[in-house]
Amino acid sequence: MFFRSSHAGVERRVLLGTGLAALLPAPLLAGSAPRWDAIVSKSGRPGTVATLGAAFDIVRPLARPARIFVERGIYEEKPRLDVPDVHLEGEGAQSVISFGAAAGLLDPAGKKWGTGGSATLTVVATGISIAGLTIRNSFDYLQDQITGASGGAQAVALSLARGSDRVTVCDCVIEGYQDTLYVQEGCRASFSDCLISGNVDFVFGGATALFDRCEIRSRFVPGAVVQGFVAAPSTPINVPVGFVFDRCRLTREAELPDGSVYLGRPWRAGGNMNLTGAAAYLDCWMDSHIHRDGWTSMGYRDPDGSRRDLTPQEARLFEYGSRGAGAGAASDTRRQIEKGRVSSFRAQNIFGKWHPESSR
Repeated sequence: MFFRSSHAGVERRVLLGTGLAALLPAPLLAGSAPRWDAIVSKSGRPGTVATLGAAFDIVRPLARPARIFVERGIYEEKPRLDVPDVHLEGEGAQSVISFGAAAGLLDPAGKKWGTGGSATLTVVATGISIAGLTIRNSFDYLQDQITGASGGAQAVALSLARGSDRVTVCDCVIEGYQDTLYVQEGCRASFSDCLISGNVDFVFGGATALFDRCEIRSRFVPGAVVQGFVAAPSTPINVPVGFVFDRCRLTREAELPDGSVYLGRPWRAGGNMNLTGAAAYLDCWMDSHIHRDGWTSMGYRDPDGSRRDLTPQEARLFEYGSRGAGAGAASDTRRQIEKGRVSSFRAQNIFGKWHPESSR
């Protein structure tokens, strides 16, 4: 018989047998498909490994597409996926990859992690697909806001770093506060049916990335007047499309006040004048925590060392079909995409010859 289960808006139909087989995860059944090249488990069973890092070591010499399964459990590690064409899959939100690092904290070598180095899971390979996992940076951001002890509270959960491309992430939970999801320049990435949570600039970077039917949840920070910014794109001027949020839901934690979160701000990383920041929200539902202005400015230092602001009007920040209490009227800071131009932001037109649906 079938039962239905759902996570982050995805409904799945799972075939159940009888007896002991019905109690086992489908990937572990004898003779079941698909075959897994490595299984990560807390159980210690023969034929499994205890960490993702060990699983990556197993598939690295295979020189072919590989599949890794992650059983339920919390895996406290900081893995780096540098093997191309790997499919990484867990059992849903209870398969958790977690680590607590922040940009200002020291790594084992005594150097600061830095923003990119703080990531729990770093991908530096092509043709990667990830499904059914929670990826969490467990750094205590709220306590650090009180003490300021870290000296830099950027704490990335998932980094799609330089060298990554054609990455699909489906039905995952990506958790942090500041800089949760880092999608760097040169990467093309598709996120579908995911829950992404954070507070400050929690989706950021220079990639072309599609967020399809995702929940984008803003988190509450006690005492903050401005409760954060969803997106901080640093898109190069010669890249036509940056972040696209398509049919997403912008939600909030219960304590978060109305009008306290911006859709985003353009990030001119390092004062690079070729970064103009591009993002668009298409047919998204927005709760009332979204500020009526929509977007806001972000400061940078220009090549002369002068402090300036990159404004929404100078960047490429747009909306189309927003609805809900957080949807605002068209204005200088909430520019609307003309209906005839919307198709240029759809999945089939932003990734070139790559079609994410075919790589899942």
